Amino acid sequence: MELYLIRHPRPAVAPGICYGQTDLGLAESADVVAERLRPLLPADYALFASPLARARLLAEALGTPRLDPRLKEIHFGDWEGRSFDDIGQAALDAWVAEPLDFAPPGGESPRQMATRALDFLAGLRAEAPPAAVVVAHGGPLRALAGELLGLPPERWLTLDFACGEVTRLDLHDWGTVLRWFNRHSCCVTK
Repeated sequence: MELYLIRHPRPAVAPGICYGQTDLGLAESADVVAERLRPLLPADYALFASPLARARLLAEALGTPRLDPRLKEIHFGDWEGRSFDDIGQAALDAWVAEPLDFAPPGGESPRQMATRALDFLAGLRAEAPPAAVVVAHGGPLRALAGELLGLPPERWLTLDFACGEVTRLDLHDWGTVLRWFNRHSCCVTK
């Protein structure tokens, strides 16, 4: 299976604001981003997306997506919509000390978010379309790619998915090949 992972376009949010499942609009046109990515995608594919607007709008510009809540970004609970300065250094230090298992009050940990994203991946692999496009968020995309590439969860944060760009992985019975990472049509030919 050819798997194309796309992070949503840049969201319309001020710098320094914590957002995960906060449903934000876009700072750039979904249609423009879709046109930039379309030349890198196959002619036919199964299309999946997070239901959050910043991913859903791009997916809808690419086709008719199947929306899956397991592809939502991490839920930051009481931190959602607050500035990191307001959250405070002590709370952020607690997160840094336990990057996989810390959950903000009322939220979820990265490991919990990864569990639901990997549940989506198991279903996708069982369905096994020849090609699939997933439009989602940095957290779930790191979990999907990290798992497929055999990285330990502690290394998943090193996968920095850029907004509005696509990554291609080819899944085989014997393993996964990373074909390219963070591209758009001005950078590569198929």
